[in-house]
Amino acid sequence: MTVRVLWPAIEMSAEPEAGVWSPEELDVTILRLLSRGRTIEYVARRVDLSERTVRRRLRAVADDLGVDSSIEAVVYAVRVGLI
Repeated sequence: MTVRVLWPAIEMSAEPEAGVWSPEELDVTILRLLSRGRTIEYVARRVDLSERTVRRRLRAVADDLGVDSSIEAVVYAVRVGLI
């Protein structure tokens, strides 16, 4: 599998500890869709949630991973092979 890095200039502010985060299937789905360039609006429709709920879940995932943004959360998930 080839992974294309969409944001090579992004430097993560912190390296999350391995094994600390136990993702829910919905969170992985949201991250996967975002990594494929989908919009928040598209993701929300796809998982049958409001855009606000998707944004809140992304913020929670970023907090759990110890990163500063949802983009960093997506990059981390790609780097560790989660998505």
